[in-house]
Amino acid sequence: MKFAIYGENVTVNDAMREKIEERLSELNKYVVIDEAQSARVTVKIHGDALKVEVNVPTKIGLMRSEVVHQDFSTAVDLAIDKLEDQIRRQKGRLSRRHKESLAENFYEEVDEEKDTPVRTKTIYADEMILDEAIMRMEMLSHSFFIYRDVDSEKLAVVYKRNEGGYGLIEISE
Repeated sequence: MKFAIYGENVTVNDAMREKIEERLSELNKYVVIDEAQSARVTVKIHGDALKVEVNVPTKIGLMRSEVVHQDFSTAVDLAIDKLEDQIRRQKGRLSRRHKESLAENFYEEVDEEKDTPVRTKTIYADEMILDEAIMRMEMLSHSFFIYRDVDSEKLAVVYKRNEGGYGLIEISE
């Protein structure tokens, strides 16, 4: 795995770079990481603390974590621990492989909010099954994920419900 380590308003010295590379290399024992891909780590000032953001592309999707802490070494350790926890959860989910149809349990209407978006982002909805969409949403630590359903070929949004579990919104075009 390659490393892309950046500092925003922080100078990343050799000791910091070595610590990050050492800890990220430990992820190879959990998941296959392509040698051509780069793990991206950003260290920046966040108030009076440091914020460490880690993005690692793997064969099962992008893993992401961010931690704010006073101590750099502790922030890196906590960020890598979060990634290891994500990997363990995903491996457990993949081994269980629930194949029953879940769509009927996931329908819920969503109220539209009339807030103006602060940031605009363009996404491309990949074709996948519901279980894979849930896995990618969890890997990214997002509360929702947009994808194109393989069976119906329609856009769909899977999201985390406040009461627990997941919801599914199927979009008719």
